[in-house]
Amino acid sequence: MSEENNLNLRLGKKNLWWIGAGVIVIIIGFALMMGPVSEEGCFEQDIFSFRRIVIAPVIVFFGYLSVIVSLFYHPKNNAKK
Repeated sequence: MSEENNLNLRLGKKNLWWIGAGVIVIIIGFALMMGPVSEEGCFEQDIFSFRRIVIAPVIVFFGYLSVIVSLFYHPKNNAKK
C-alpha cells in the first residue's frame, strides 16, 4: 500500500471528536436508564418510567448513530497533489 493510500485510511481529528462525543452521549443514555436499587427486593414500578423506556434508549441510539457516522465520514480534500 502506498503512502498516499495509507493516509486516506486514518481517522481525522474531526472524526475522533465525533466519536468521543458519541461515547459521552451513550454513557449519558445508559446513566438515564439506571435507577435506585430496591432494598426490599420487591418489584419496583419506577422501571416503567417514561425516562427509562423512551428517552434513554433514544439518546443511546443517537449516540451509537453518531459513532457509526463518524467512523464512515471522510471529508473531501480539495487540495490536489
